Amino acid sequence: MPHVLLAVGAIALLLAVNARWPRFGPVSAVPSFFAGWWTIELAPHLLVLEIAALAALALGGGLATWPGWIGLALGAAGAAGTLATILVSRRTLVTLRESGVPLDLDPSGAPRYPRSHLVLPPLCLLPRRGVRVDRGVVYREDGRLRLRLDVYRPAADGTLRPGLLQIHGGAWIVGDKREQGLPLLNHLATQGWVGFNVNYRLSPRATWPDPLHDLKHFIAWYREHAPDYGADPDFLCVTGGSAGGHLAALVALTANEPRHQPGFEDVDTSVRGAVPFYGVYNFVDAGPWPVPFGAVKFVQRMVFKTSFRENPEPFADASPAKHLRPDAPPFLVVHGTHDSLIPVAEARRFVTALREASDAPVLYAEMRGGQHAFDVFPSYRTARVVEAVERYLTGLHRAYAAGREPARAEDIADLG
Repeated sequence: MPHVLLAVGAIALLLAVNARWPRFGPVSAVPSFFAGWWTIELAPHLLVLEIAALAALALGGGLATWPGWIGLALGAAGAAGTLATILVSRRTLVTLRESGVPLDLDPSGAPRYPRSHLVLPPLCLLPRRGVRVDRGVVYREDGRLRLRLDVYRPAADGTLRPGLLQIHGGAWIVGDKREQGLPLLNHLATQGWVGFNVNYRLSPRATWPDPLHDLKHFIAWYREHAPDYGADPDFLCVTGGSAGGHLAALVALTANEPRHQPGFEDVDTSVRGAVPFYGVYNFVDAGPWPVPFGAVKFVQRMVFKTSFRENPEPFADASPAKHLRPDAPPFLVVHGTHDSLIPVAEARRFVTALREASDAPVLYAEMRGGQHAFDVFPSYRTARVVEAVERYLTGLHRAYAAGREPARAEDIADLG
């Protein structure tokens, strides 16, 4: 039993250390991500489990010899690290200021941000009261191909509401509309939005740019069918995380490019705003990685099915950083400082380049202590970020409804 206590204590400490200092590299990044992901975003659950396990082992004879006492000390240090992670997450604060979008003001003239009491785990993964969900709606049918989406919308009928396209992640090879974006979609539906959680073709059966073309097909479908679900066909924003963040940025920056909407070149595929989470934005230039992301074997073999060195053009065409344009829509880019899969430097360089090129506001929210895919779990951090994204998107819609564009702002998102 003392050696079991030693092992448990060592694991608790290693989890806390990895959460604070994640590992980067071709071998360590993935295990570091999974360990840090669960530890950081489910820290309250982990803390209870650690304390219970340490107490049970100590009372069960784990302190009979010196390895048990060492294990208890290591476990106590690990639990303290987990508690520190909880405190960091609970202090997360996203403030939107000087954004050029209209905000409500209180009598003193200070911004009044609407709060809707976002439900924390696990209930916000389920449809909220007042939210209607239409599942399995077919938006593209071509021979045996049928692509589906889920619609999250207010249960009560009303005027046409703003729409949001949610794109799931999963390294372009896995993922589903039922797994990601649910806290955001449920929250937005309670605030009068209509969210579309969309599936697209996945590799290795699909080959780039199939996923992008599928999402363009969705926008064409949205222009025609949005009123059937209470959404405004002229107002659509886009969001997504990881591979979905990459696709969200690319959808926003390749609006109305004929080669990416074959057969429906005349359809308006522009969006009113983009909120990519922890995405890849550049496949061709090294920087955060020792080699360009497009040179990674997995990306070449599974997604593009071509050599980066011999055929770099499709990798450049798939890079949002290579589609920067003055008429880009407003962006809010979100990334975690402790992301061990896509380093935060990737988001920083994309935001810097986009701000130089775009005439629209480019906001950047850097989540201190956040791992990759942090918003999949309905954690304290997710709650704060979801509310901030809703305020941002609602501001864009208010500007649209008022018939004006948001003003440029260099630095709008603060985090504490």
